[in-house]
Formats: sequence, structure tokens, C-alpha cells
Amino acid sequence: MTPSASLLAVFAHPDDESLSAGGLLARQAEAGARTAVVTATWAEGTGRTVELAQALRVLGAGEPRLLGYADARVPDSAPGAARLLDAPLQQAVRRLVAHIREIRPDAVVTHDALGGLTGHPDHARTHRVTALAVAEAGRPELHPGTGAPWRPRALYLATHPDSAARALGPRLMRPGRPTHSVPDAEVTTTLDVRPWLPRKLRAVLAHRSEVERGALPGRVAALQPAEQERLMGTEWYIRRDGDGLAEA
Repeated sequence: MTPSASLLAVFAHPDDESLSAGGLLARQAEAGARTAVVTATWAEGTGRTVELAQALRVLGAGEPRLLGYADARVPDSAPGAARLLDAPLQQAVRRLVAHIREIRPDAVVTHDALGGLTGHPDHARTHRVTALAVAEAGRPELHPGTGAPWRPRALYLATHPDSAARALGPRLMRPGRPTHSVPDAEVTTTLDVRPWLPRKLRAVLAHRSEVERGALPGRVAALQPAEQERLMGTEWYIRRDGDGLAEA
């Protein structure tokens, strides 16, 4: 992806955007590209969306855009709304298609099919919703009333190769939790984000509630600077193009 390419990031929870693609978002914004983030869970006005807004300001990615579903493990994250895992698939796809048609990005980035390093079920569901939305947003007969058709050129799946996961897992995962990764050969794009690492880390740490409860941002905060650079200074992606988008 060239630094000038406009980018839409779609992730499950507030903080996923910073942890998984914060360097990429910061790079694109610094180069003057349009960037935006859609978050599948948590509702407007909740504490974590306030933190999300702060993180996006650091990354230059505009204001939060929310699909409005509840986190699988936190029902009050979107009071009265269905969990993302329980919502009709095509309902979620339609909501995301509207954002894609409005933003008209060159590329979209989301979780890989495994749900990233943690394998969270909301991550895997967001991956499926995004792959379908990217494929369907360009078809004029689908989702009428959500804007003019638009087909992004590529979908990037944020992932971790097996070789990196062996180093990341013991430092970033809770003891006993499995890590989810892909064979190194499946990675198509390796991005050195060290030039943008200070912004990425500020965005991660903007998710203060997750830092305080010792979730992944808290474990990142506890690392020494050299370890932060070693473990957070590279991002990995799998690129999907053309007809393979819906099966990504």
C-alpha cells in the first residue's frame, strides 16, 4: 500500500485499531492520505468510545464511527443492542457498506480470519463482516439506500506470522492463553512502523481503562522502551484483491 492510499480500518473493539494497525494508520495520515476507523462494538458515549476518540486524534483518523453492537463479553457496552456475535450477518454488513460507500477508501484493513493474536470471537466476526462488506459495497444491486457503489482495491488482514508470535505471545498474552498466528509464507506485507511508533504507543495508551485493568494495552505499557520497539515496531498483513475478497 502506498503512503498516499486512503485507508479505512475496521476493527472489533476500541484499542484494536491502535494495537493492530496503529503504525499503518499513522503512516498514511502523516503522508496526507484520508484515514478513518469503524469500530464494530461499544456504543457512543461509553467510556471506551471516549478513549477511542482520543486514540484516533493521535493517529489522525478522524472521529469514531460505530456499528453499535455489544462486545461479546461486556453486554452493557451497548445497552439494548445485540451482541455483534448474535446480530444478523447481513445487517452488520449493510451498516459497514454504508461507511465504505461514504468514505470510498482505496484500501480496507481488518482482523485476519483467526481473529488476530488473541483469537477473540468478536475479531473473527468482524473479519467476516468486513470481507463481505468490501465485496458487496461495489455491487449496485446490493444494499440500496446506502450510497453510490464503491469497491476498494484491496483488503489487508492484520495478522502475526508464526515466527513473530513465538516472541510476542509470552510477553503480551495472559499466561496459559493460546496465540493465533499464520505460517510466515502467508504474510504478504511486512511494515516497519518504528518511525511512527511513538504515535502508535500514545494511541494504545489512550485506552486508559484497558491499561488500568491489565489488558493488552496495559501489558504494552509495562514493557521497557527497547521491548516496545522490538515487539510493536513491526506490523504484518495479508493482502487480498479482486474476486477473493469475500472469501478472505
